[in-house]
Amino acid sequence: MTPEELSALDDLAGEYVLGTLSWEQRQAVAARLPHEPVLAAKVAQWESRLQPLADTVAPLAPSAKLWQRVSQSISPARDSVWRRYWDDIRFWRLASGAVTCAALLLAVTLGVKVNTPTPSPRFVVVLASPLDKSPGWLVQVGADRKLRLIPLKPEPTQADKALQLWTKADGWTGPVSLGLLRAGEPVEVSIDNLPPLQPNQLFEITLEPPQGSPIGKPTGPILSIGRAVAT
Repeated sequence: MTPEELSALDDLAGEYVLGTLSWEQRQAVAARLPHEPVLAAKVAQWESRLQPLADTVAPLAPSAKLWQRVSQSISPARDSVWRRYWDDIRFWRLASGAVTCAALLLAVTLGVKVNTPTPSPRFVVVLASPLDKSPGWLVQVGADRKLRLIPLKPEPTQADKALQLWTKADGWTGPVSLGLLRAGEPVEVSIDNLPPLQPNQLFEITLEPPQGSPIGKPTGPILSIGRAVAT
């Protein structure tokens, strides 16, 4: 994915969270979120960035006059539409069929849930530069307990240095190394030896000596950092 494409996704995620998209555009973005982890992560980033601002605004109760105007504007249309459907036998036939289908679907769904173990949650992390906030890597963790790290842009390399991936959850005494990386190359890491991932778990990539950190914790500068978001 090019920097231009990532920038366009970031703009789209910001408009989605701010609510400036049209209804059709918003529905289209919502349909993409379960299948596009980068877009979902950017939406989560915008939500976490803007929520503190929303929390500073005191709620304002609408006046009684405003509620009266709203009620008057929708009541005639609502009553007219409801009366038309009430008197239409085809509506009741369709409603009866829909209820039957819903009951069957619920029975099948409950049966499947009873016999199917609950899947493990999936997480994504966008690792961004702490300097300019540009995304550099995408982390995906599936129910198979495999962590997949995908480069999003070219990463400058140094012959006498290595990239090392770390993670740390709340309550841990310190970060845990997930191994060395090659700049610009995807990698897959098993995390079976780690506790279950948590929302907001920290991930970072640091610049270390060629063999990795000699003391079991980061020693070099942080190149990319981000936190896990459940999908």
